[in-house]
Amino acid sequence: MAFKNLSVLTLCVFLLLSTLASLSIADNNNTAPIIPPETVCHSTKDPSFCKTVLANQNGSVLDYGRISARKSLSQSRKFLNLVNSYLQDTSSLSLPTIRALEDCQFLAELIFEYLSNIHDIVDQYSNVLPTSQAEDLHTMLSAVLTNQETCLESLETTASDQRVKNDLSSSLSDDTKLHSVSLSLFMKGWVPEKKILTSWQSNGRHLGFRNGRLPLKMSNRVRAIYDSARRHGRKLLQSSEDSESVVVSDIVVVSQDGSGNFTTINAAIDAAPNNTVASDGYFLIFVTEGEYQEYVSIAKNKKYLMMVGDGINRTIITGDHNVVDNYTTFNSATFAVVAQGFVAVNITFRNKAGPSKQQAVAVRNGADMSTFYSCGFEGYQDTLYTHSLRQFYRECDIYGTVDFIFGNAAVVFQTCNMYPRLPSSKQFNAITAQGRTDPNQNTGTSIHNATIKPAPDLAPSVGTVKTYLGRPWKEYSRTVYMQSFIDSFIDPSGWHVWDGNFALNTSYYAEYNNTGPGSNTTNRVTWLGYHIINVTDDSANFTVSNFLNGDVWLPPTGVPYLNGLI
Repeated sequence: MAFKNLSVLTLCVFLLLSTLASLSIADNNNTAPIIPPETVCHSTKDPSFCKTVLANQNGSVLDYGRISARKSLSQSRKFLNLVNSYLQDTSSLSLPTIRALEDCQFLAELIFEYLSNIHDIVDQYSNVLPTSQAEDLHTMLSAVLTNQETCLESLETTASDQRVKNDLSSSLSDDTKLHSVSLSLFMKGWVPEKKILTSWQSNGRHLGFRNGRLPLKMSNRVRAIYDSARRHGRKLLQSSEDSESVVVSDIVVVSQDGSGNFTTINAAIDAAPNNTVASDGYFLIFVTEGEYQEYVSIAKNKKYLMMVGDGINRTIITGDHNVVDNYTTFNSATFAVVAQGFVAVNITFRNKAGPSKQQAVAVRNGADMSTFYSCGFEGYQDTLYTHSLRQFYRECDIYGTVDFIFGNAAVVFQTCNMYPRLPSSKQFNAITAQGRTDPNQNTGTSIHNATIKPAPDLAPSVGTVKTYLGRPWKEYSRTVYMQSFIDSFIDPSGWHVWDGNFALNTSYYAEYNNTGPGSNTTNRVTWLGYHIINVTDDSANFTVSNFLNGDVWLPPTGVPYLNGLI
């Protein structure tokens, strides 16, 4: 009897080991379980639409993700072709319509590029991606939705050509739903479930810059050009052979008096090499003191440019395009950049259209892993358009009135000064208007260790002009103020509505450990989307390291940064 029981026990152990072995083999082969489309669609933003995308399909989350990515890519190609067809003959179109179509063409080309990259990756991988690569693709998918929304906004500002508007808007609506499904399924199939939050020492990190100067590692020829150029202004940079130096591959000088290589910034950008990689070092454009009345646009192929001026209010790039004069908000920018790895230092960017001209952008930034250090941004409504992808701003001065920091990038402002100024009659000031439209986008505005004070023109009127920390531009708007000084002129409620109850429950607005008389949260709004956070939960999510993955790409810029909280 004992022998019989032992045999049964042995058989059970054998079966158990066999089962574990088969599971191990399945896991090693990355075999994902088959699930019905209804299950995977349940947690997407629009489950019913998701089911139409995956109709008559049977597979795993990875299979569904590939199907959706393939359809997204196909639709993006069709939309780009549709926009191009309208732009082939513009003789019957109004100027605002043409400009809106040009915005959409520019954005649609980026969408197609991002989705092509994403499709290629998900088609190859049958498991979660390494964290850094997953964040890169997550960022691109988030930008796809942002670009869709921006195209739609440009069309909605068009006063005429209703046929064009209706045709493209209908396509945009369906495509946006599809891209949202692709983002959701990507998150389920290829992104690690939990992002590791890192605890940093309180002093954070300061890399590269020493005593306000940037150490540059360059050849003798390049150094000779640089040494000659910097005699025009202050010695803000220094040469160095240190291992932590910023690598410079080449340099050109822009000077209005003709003593440099070029007299215009755009000419210097045209001379930069195309599609360089980070390891090659920066192509440095040194812009000497002066006011440059140019509209600068840095295309996506001009990667890893570093543009250095003689200082805030010494090197100035200025323009006055605005919505009242028939520009879209998107193409009103004085300075626009989409080239990966862009760095700007010691420059003022200005849109001088004035408060009566409504939206008038000084800088539009859609450049991934871009950095602005010790720069000035001057305008009124919509001064700084942090449009998309990952961005970092350090020790910058930002002036404006209505929604003067807006967009849908993943962006951190660190140790910056924000100066609301005097708006037009009957207007109020809102520092931020964040544009997140989907809960799976990794975007938001993080303001860390900043100083919020009234500009000199507003100071005498702080009792009559209301100023708020922000308002919800889009449904999932997300903005956080952390460890910042907030002066008394900020309205005690802190935040302002966009339109009635819109986004008050779905947005995420938070404050953490701020100081100053305007930081008192006693009388803040009581929206479901408003939070007072602490170091043990959400505050760590919005640091440079965790929100931007900044430790991967910021050190080569030489720009100082705190990777954690103070």
